[in-house]
This record gives sequence, structure tokens and C-alpha cells, in this order.
Amino acid sequence: MIWGTFALIFAAAFTGASFYVNWVEQPARLKLEDEALLSEWGPSDSRGIALLAAYALLAAIAGFSAYFESQDVRWAFGALVIILSWPYAFFLMTPLDNQIRGLRGSDVAAARALVRQWGFVESGLTGLGLVAVAFFAWVI
Repeated sequence: MIWGTFALIFAAAFTGASFYVNWVEQPARLKLEDEALLSEWGPSDSRGIALLAAYALLAAIAGFSAYFESQDVRWAFGALVIILSWPYAFFLMTPLDNQIRGLRGSDVAAARALVRQWGFVESGLTGLGLVAVAFFAWVI
């Protein structure tokens, strides 16, 4: 059952990191001036994407491993939900990321509205994480 424990740990870490972005980093970011907001965006976003993608992948691998070990389909459902964060991020968040990263000069004022929109869309990752954690906790 070690795989199940790892699945729960990584899914909870994913959920916690995503929650942190929504409730701590995003409000702080929005208090910055437009220019500072954009210069903070690139490094912060890149690191956050890497961290969340890694946690999701590790949780999915552990969840599928727990499923193959126990044949309890709840592990597979949790693993599917957490790995859905990848296409969610790619198809819904990446277009906004690219728009924000492409802002220059007089377009900088548009950054705040795009970053607010991105924050709303990013909260979906927290939701996916919570569902995965619920599946994993249900089995344990």
C-alpha cells in the first residue's frame, strides 16, 4: 500500500501548492505595479508550472501503481483526475500565459486583467487536486 500513500502525498502537495498560488501568491502579485507584475510573472510562472507538473506526474504514477497492485479502481480514478491537470493547463492556461508573456510597451496595462483571468482559471487546478485527494483518501 506504499504506492497509495505516495499517491495521496503527491496529490496533496499538488493541491497545497496550487492553493498557495491562488490564495497567497496571486493576491500579492496583483498588488504590484504593472511593470513589476510582468517582470515577476515569467520566473514565477515557469517555476510553478514545473512544480505542479512534477507533483501531478508523481501522484498519477503512484496512483496507477496502487491500482495495479490492489485492483481498486478508485486509485485509477484519482490518478486520471490528477493527470488531467496536464491537458487542463496546456489548453486553458497556456494561451493566457503566452498572452501575458507577450505583453510589451503600452500593452502592459492589459497584464492585470489577464493575470486576474489566469488566477481564476488556475483555481481549476486546485479543484482537480481536491478531487484526486478525495479519491485517494477514500481508498486509504
